[in-house]
Amino acid sequence: MTSPLESNELTDRQSIRALIDAYAHHADRRETQRQADLFTEDAKIEVYPGEPGQHEPITTIQGHQALLAGFADLKTYDVTQHVNGQHTVVLEGDRATGEVYCLAHHIWIEHGQRMFMVMGIRYYDTYVRTAGRWLFAERKLIIDWTDKRPSNP
Repeated sequence: MTSPLESNELTDRQSIRALIDAYAHHADRRETQRQADLFTEDAKIEVYPGEPGQHEPITTIQGHQALLAGFADLKTYDVTQHVNGQHTVVLEGDRATGEVYCLAHHIWIEHGQRMFMVMGIRYYDTYVRTAGRWLFAERKLIIDWTDKRPSNP
């Protein structure tokens, strides 16, 4: 039999995973408002070209309006598909931290040529429960590798 404590932890883990998957889904559908609504008002995203601590962020976006503008940049691609992989999470009451692996696929036209890029990325996340709902407080996006090439449909 599952104890209430185990049940709450399981529910929290499932809710955080749903948050992660909703982020990818809204990104791929270009639903910038819905994507931004997954974050706290003062949330921050930092993009790193490698492990934080060994590299400085190349981009920092903070606050709801800045997130909306940043998410709109995905519209420069014709198609994206973010495929989330393994996820670890450490729960600490109404706060949690986690790491998410993701393969981010991008297709666009460049100089008349269809291009394809896949990026092996990870996120170091901080989540907070606000009014009973888990949200992102911070995402550190780490670019582990990138493969860009011409593509034929």
